[in-house]
Parts: sequence; C-alpha cells; structure tokens
Amino acid sequence: MRNAGDILFPANSSARLRRFASLIAPKTDAALEGMARESALLTRRNFGRAIRLFAPLYLSNECINNCAYCGFSRDNAILRVTLDVASVVKEARHLAREGFRNVLLVAGEHPKFVSNGYLEACVRALVPEIPSLALEVAPMEAADYEPLVRAGAEGLIVYQETYDRAAYAEMHTAGPKRDFDWRLACPERAYEAGFRRIGIGALFGLAPWNADALALAAHLDHLLRRCWKAQFTVSLPRLRPCAGEFEPRHSFPDREFVQLVCALRLCFPQVGIVLSTRESASLRDAVLPLGITMMSAGSHTEPGGYTGAGKDDLHLTVRGRREEAAGCAHDQGATEQFQISDTRSPAEIANLLRSNGFEAVWKDWDQAILAR
Repeated sequence: MRNAGDILFPANSSARLRRFASLIAPKTDAALEGMARESALLTRRNFGRAIRLFAPLYLSNECINNCAYCGFSRDNAILRVTLDVASVVKEARHLAREGFRNVLLVAGEHPKFVSNGYLEACVRALVPEIPSLALEVAPMEAADYEPLVRAGAEGLIVYQETYDRAAYAEMHTAGPKRDFDWRLACPERAYEAGFRRIGIGALFGLAPWNADALALAAHLDHLLRRCWKAQFTVSLPRLRPCAGEFEPRHSFPDREFVQLVCALRLCFPQVGIVLSTRESASLRDAVLPLGITMMSAGSHTEPGGYTGAGKDDLHLTVRGRREEAAGCAHDQGATEQFQISDTRSPAEIANLLRSNGFEAVWKDWDQAILAR
C-alpha cells in the first residue's frame, strides 16, 4: 500500500477528482438542480429503481477507545452490555420477521468482550438466519478477517471518521483507534481477506465538510483502482446527539448534504450510496431519488434494542471501570451509540419506496451463489 498521504492528496489528481472538487464548490440553485437531475438519471441507469434495505444489529457497546463524539466512548458513564450468541440470534430473528435479510453487525472495540472468536461465533450462528452479513467492528489484520469471511461474513464497513489528521488526533485521545494510518488502510486489508462488499465514509461535523468530502473521494478513487473486484459503498453520516453531549465542530447543512450526494453519484456512477436513520424522515424522502441505493430502517443503536435481550448482564461503567447497575429501572436497556432521527418502521419505509415507484430489496445475496 502507498503512503497514506499519497492516497488522500495524490500528487497528480485524476480528472475524476478534479471534477469532484468543482462539483462540491459553491453552486447556484439552478446549478444544484441540474446536478440533481443528472444524478437521478445516472442512478436509475446504473441501479434501476432498487433500494437495498438493511438494519444494524449492535452486539456490544463496550469500548476501550476515547472518542470525543461517540456515545460508547470509554470514559462515558453509560449502561453497557455484550450480547451472548443466543441473544444475538434472538435479535436477528426479530429483524428477519420484519423482512430484513441484510444485517450489519456493529460492536465497540474491546478485546476482552469482542474477540475474533466471539465475532466468528456470532456470524456462524446467524448465517442460517440472515443471508447477507456485514461487520462494522475494530480494524484487524487481514489474517484475522479471513475466519470471519469463511464463517459467512461478506461485507465490512469502516469509516475513517475524519480525514483531517489534526482533528482526528484531537478526537481520539486513548485506545487503538488513535492510529490514523492503521484505520485508513483497513479497507485494503479487508479486500485482501476476501470481503466482497466494502463500505467507507466520514463522520461529518468533525472537520470542514468539503475537505473531508474531497479526501473521502480520493480514498474511494484509490480503492476502486486497487481493490477492483469488490463492490464499494460510501456513507455520509452526520453527527447526532449521544452520551457525552459532543457538539459538532463544523456545520454541514442539508443543502450541502444533497450537493455531496449528487457529486458522488456524478463522479462515481456505479458506487452505492447509503442513507441512514441518522437523517430526518423529510430529508431522507427528498434525497432518496437523487442517488441513494441503500437505506437502513427501524434502527436501534444499542445492544438488545430490538428485543430487550442482554439485560441480565447490564452494568454501568465509569471511566472504563465496571460498577453495579443497581437502581436501574427494570425497563432500562444498554445506552445507545447515538439517537436516530427517522423512527419509521421497516414496513413504513418499504411502503414509502413502493408508493414512489421504487423496489424495496430485502435480499440480493445468498451463499448458495458461491456454491454453484
């Protein structure tokens, strides 16, 4: 792999990146409307009217990293739990009853609770229930990913959070996540290990949006050339309220959000663009036709959020130390990573898609494809 600086700021920027930079520059309303029309046409040409639906399934909110913006940050005094495998299956079966056949397994970074063996056991237990499984977990070596691929995981998601090195250092004050370059190279290790779907993104609000957007595009451009056999998606999550009450350092208004979606589609016409429940229902409805190919629905961002599983081991941590959770109300659950904005159910989202002429795709992959 090349030096990280070469990826983010290539000496000879491609024509695609030069065009991208021009597209995210300030635009008149008329120019933005033109981008939106072209973006919608390109999306239909390359993806039809299919929208892939998925749900996150949180395994654990234990974490050894201090990340200023994250509800799971080690020093936050929150209620934590790591689901046992039976509870993970219970949560997955709930999602399957709602229609999902595409689930993203999410966990904080804590080697004591979320070891590679634990993740492999979760994947193996879910393969009979969920055909398409992806992971959003701590970055690993390629050799550590390989057992997860063999177990049945087909996708890996890793967000750089911010590509601004100074902001990254300020936001990540303790734990393995402090290593910017280790995280930046993670998608390539995932590709080496055999993941067929890889997702990247930036968490907008930590640095100026246009700088992070340009670096994200450069990273994507690099990966498309280097990891050409994989399918790539890109996400544009914006900061949401969470434990710790972190406030965004930089604004990223709705208008610029729409502009970035269109710029990505115009420059990367065959890359999937993901829209999460972080965004409001009204914005999701408005931006959906312009370039989106994948959406979450009915999301919970805490372990056990769908069924209440895991409450038997619920505990409080204060500055990384476990304390008893005595006094917790009976109906309390683990603390969420962040608050979602669009609370509509999966059925409501599917009906919305159909009413607007889109196809809600619950399943587009099965391991049987490889068996043939």
